[in-house]
Amino acid sequence: MSSPTAPARPAAAAADPVDALLAAGRTRHRAGPVAASAAFGSRAMLKLKHDPKQLVDSTAIPILFTVLFTYLFGGAISGSTSEYLKVLLPGVLSMSIAIVTMYGGGRLAQDVRSGAFDRFRGLPIWRGAFVLGGLLSDGARYVFASVIVIVLGVAMGYRPDNGFLGVLGAVALVIVFGLALSLVWAALALALRDPAVVISIANAVLMPLSFASNVFVKPSTMPGWLQAFVKVNPLSHVATAARDLMNGGSGTGGAVAWTLVASAVITAVCAPICLHLYGKES
Repeated sequence: MSSPTAPARPAAAAADPVDALLAAGRTRHRAGPVAASAAFGSRAMLKLKHDPKQLVDSTAIPILFTVLFTYLFGGAISGSTSEYLKVLLPGVLSMSIAIVTMYGGGRLAQDVRSGAFDRFRGLPIWRGAFVLGGLLSDGARYVFASVIVIVLGVAMGYRPDNGFLGVLGAVALVIVFGLALSLVWAALALALRDPAVVISIANAVLMPLSFASNVFVKPSTMPGWLQAFVKVNPLSHVATAARDLMNGGSGTGGAVAWTLVASAVITAVCAPICLHLYGKES
């Protein structure tokens, strides 16, 4: 007597893609640092795509300060709007990027507070990918804000003495500084885990640095005590470097070198702090 045979497996089940994948015995490979960072950067960019109002700050700040100060104070300060734009535009470029950096920290704090951060931290990926991916998307925002400033300035009559390469160098330098500054707010976001508090602290720091600087007027017109602050204000150094690259100046090397060194120091201090806070248990 023959033994009963096992019932044949339905063809539909055998053709199921999930069963086929499991039967193939494929192993999952851990995403490398570059791939993981790119994935988180794409995620942040998709959030911008589905919520375009996040770009309002990157658009409104450059337009508001460039148009308002040029036409209200340009003639009184420099004699003409075209001359004032040579002073104002590189300064507004530096200030706009610096102010926009705070929103990256706010976005990161929101992810931490919503619980997405804890889920991402449990993934088998390089632990810095979440922060670095956010910085990549921030870099895209800074490029967008820079294009707004330059295009608007050219439309208003600004003509850089050093041409396109000078403008490109200034934009690249300011973005490098902006990415370094973003790490400060990223560390603050990971420590405080509250987007409102992060934005409030960033505003309290960046607004005095923006207005008590050489962005809008020459420091020689200020009181002595304020001139002393302006001279050590990091945003003044960045604005000076951008002006020298765009318009030419005798102090180009010093201002540019200061900005690059400051960016390197900020990165060297804040990047390890971010990685430590990222890996820290709740």
